[in-house]
Amino acid sequence: MRTTESPARRTAGYTLLVLFLINFLNFFDRVIPSIVLEPVRKEFMLSDTMLGVITTAFTLVYAVAGIPLGRLADKYRRTRILSTGVFIWSLTTAACGFAWNFVSFFLFRVGVGVGEASCAPAANSMIGDLYPAEKRGRALGIFMLGLPLGAVAAFAGAGQLAHHFGWRATFLFAAVPGLLVAALAWFLKEPARGAQERYSLDARAAVDQPFRRIIATPTVWWIILSGVVYNVAAYGMNTFLPALLIRYHGLNVAQAGGISAVVLGLTGLIGLTVGGWVADALHRRFARGRLLLGAVALLVAGPLIWFGLNQPIGRVVSLTGLLCAGWLLFFLYYVTVYASLQDVVEPRLRATAMAVYFFFQYVLGAAFGSTVAGMLSDHFARQAMAAASAVTMSDAFRASGLQVSLSYLIPSAVFISGLSLLGAAFSFVRDAEKASIAPSAGSS
Repeated sequence: MRTTESPARRTAGYTLLVLFLINFLNFFDRVIPSIVLEPVRKEFMLSDTMLGVITTAFTLVYAVAGIPLGRLADKYRRTRILSTGVFIWSLTTAACGFAWNFVSFFLFRVGVGVGEASCAPAANSMIGDLYPAEKRGRALGIFMLGLPLGAVAAFAGAGQLAHHFGWRATFLFAAVPGLLVAALAWFLKEPARGAQERYSLDARAAVDQPFRRIIATPTVWWIILSGVVYNVAAYGMNTFLPALLIRYHGLNVAQAGGISAVVLGLTGLIGLTVGGWVADALHRRFARGRLLLGAVALLVAGPLIWFGLNQPIGRVVSLTGLLCAGWLLFFLYYVTVYASLQDVVEPRLRATAMAVYFFFQYVLGAAFGSTVAGMLSDHFARQAMAAASAVTMSDAFRASGLQVSLSYLIPSAVFISGLSLLGAAFSFVRDAEKASIAPSAGSS
């Protein structure tokens, strides 16, 4: 007997596809500066600290803009907020290709940050209203596939574009698909808030003291702490891995982009798809399963990444294998944390909760991950120069400084993030029960 898919399920699937495309472009446009880091540094004569400051400014604006955009997403049509955000960041991405100095490039990247701040709060809130709790891990895993696939496309495709046509052309090519996806998002159907919950909810009722409700949840604070140190590792690695491969291991831009695509992108295909399925299966068996999975994965990932970053010059194959294993486990964070955060916050506050989480994650984590990595790189480079009794900073000293910086910073941050998820696991059950009681008890 032939069965037909329900209209609601088809609508949810199509909406999830468009949200995936938005997230794909989100990370594609975000990663491009890492690909062209060396050409930009040489053309504008920048230090590693200045390069880190560009990423810091982007992430600070992203975090701050996310708070009001998150509140808007909990009150108004999320589809229109998403569409407008994609349109803005696509235009400013194109503008980066016309930058004439450090300041202009800096300001255009700030504009990209404002547009991209619309994505995570609104999209995660919509997924929570499209899929029930026992299926959210897989749905969020599909949505978050935009991260590794966007990184793969950026590191591989943008790396080739930059190699053959120059770094400016890369930004211009990246803007075109964003304008098309912005139009698709404008016409998406807005899902009803709380439609997938087992308890009653008046989506039109106002929520009293929304920020106080969110920050009064212990699990949220553990998840915020995990996100802060997680993003220190993520942004330090995403920003400087291609540069490490070029400086320390002697690869060209295209080769470095290809290996970075495998390590930072392809590993996510397994980590997010298989990880989402495992996380949901564990959640059905016991409530803390998702968060414990994420904690164990990160605690194992830290040592693997350390060994990978400390491979000798030219040992690219072993470096790639170790970093792939570690980064695959690193990706499990998303399918465990994003779904768990939605479980401990009621539907009318999910976009706001995601915005609060991203605010701290980016202000204290991503903003400093690249800057601290860059500052440590400059420090260890000067240290290597002094040890050699040299008076001129050479590429060899810069390569050594960057390698030491990443090998200290990245594994330590990954390990601390895993410990934070253990704390979240212990408070999760109590907070999830409170979240299910609050809506049926009223808004105050």
